[in-house]
Amino acid sequence: MNFEVDKIRQDFPILHQQIYNRPLVYFDNAATTQRPKQVIDALNKTYTEYYGNIHRAAHFLADKATEAYEGTREKARNFINAETREQIIFTKGTTESINLAAFSFGEAFVQEGDEIIVSEMEHHSNIVPWQLMAARKGAKIVMLPIDNDGRLLIEMLEQLITKRTRLIAVAHVSNVLGTINPVKQIARIARNNGVRIFVDGAQAAPHLRIDVQDMDVDFYAFSAHKMYGPNGVGVLYGKTELLEQMPPYQGGGEMISEVKFSGTTYNELPYKFEAGTPNISGVIAFGAAIDYLRNTGIETVAAWEHELLSYATAALNQIPGLRIYGTQAEKSGVISFNVEGAHFFDLGTMLDKFGIAVRTGHHCADPLMDHFGIQGTVRASFAFYNTREEIDRFVDALKKVIAMF
Repeated sequence: MNFEVDKIRQDFPILHQQIYNRPLVYFDNAATTQRPKQVIDALNKTYTEYYGNIHRAAHFLADKATEAYEGTREKARNFINAETREQIIFTKGTTESINLAAFSFGEAFVQEGDEIIVSEMEHHSNIVPWQLMAARKGAKIVMLPIDNDGRLLIEMLEQLITKRTRLIAVAHVSNVLGTINPVKQIARIARNNGVRIFVDGAQAAPHLRIDVQDMDVDFYAFSAHKMYGPNGVGVLYGKTELLEQMPPYQGGGEMISEVKFSGTTYNELPYKFEAGTPNISGVIAFGAAIDYLRNTGIETVAAWEHELLSYATAALNQIPGLRIYGTQAEKSGVISFNVEGAHFFDLGTMLDKFGIAVRTGHHCADPLMDHFGIQGTVRASFAFYNTREEIDRFVDALKKVIAMF
């Protein structure tokens, strides 16, 4: 495809440097992405021109900061096609979004003996909060397994759902396998059985068009730092009828309507779930990141990243003794692999000396590692600012590293 990747790369200052006297190749985008100048400028502008505490003051700086902050809420609403801005709750990131949902949904809707279905490919952040809630409420976690190609066994879902099932927790895209799960199909199965669905969208939001109304999911979470925005900012989307019934996750300022020692009444949505002073500048800069993605075109981004994935997969499959985990056709730009006779950590360490930044380890997905009988992998993950030439350098460096072993 005709994609002006060189023009895109000009917006990312960090990419233009030498690591150990070699050009940086950044393939750790599933962990966190880099920031374009437009996001950095937005962050700087907030602090130098109109920083003030939002919602509460009657002066110019606070008014302007509030307008920009709430402007990002509308941008996030539009980005995932939520019905109303009240359904967009700002958090510190996907992990806090999941913890918020697990705690508050559990308090409102889960009783002793109830069940939560969690897929085998989940990040720890979409397992542990549900385990904590289940332990507190006397509920049970049920696993939805995968096959050896990294496909969720959706055909087993109907068998796993019982009259005690309250919610299904699943990733839209696996952070290890790159598998794109059929969330709309899972949501339809859940809805037909009176079950709610929570979707971890951290790995999907930077790469796919998200439409929460079309998918008909009950909750959807994602993080700014995986979308070329600041760290410490995330979003939890929830259906209004659920959010209204769920109790606050934290208490403090902003989330109240009136406080008396005789009792407290809570603020309206979304502020009921946004206690305390938020990451004001980060949220405003996140708005700039959303603008950048929308201006680039999410379909264009997805198409280029798919080209990179196909190009890299073909090259890596030519290396003897290399195994890729996650071979589904519907896949995002992530390749996790091991090489026979070489430890994943050693491979990653040596690749770094060639200027290649990859991730090694279990990727916060121990159950998935257990499924494949491994301790970890090397993971290369792509963004729309990556190039075929970078993949060539990566594959060439990998071959040299393997030869050392």
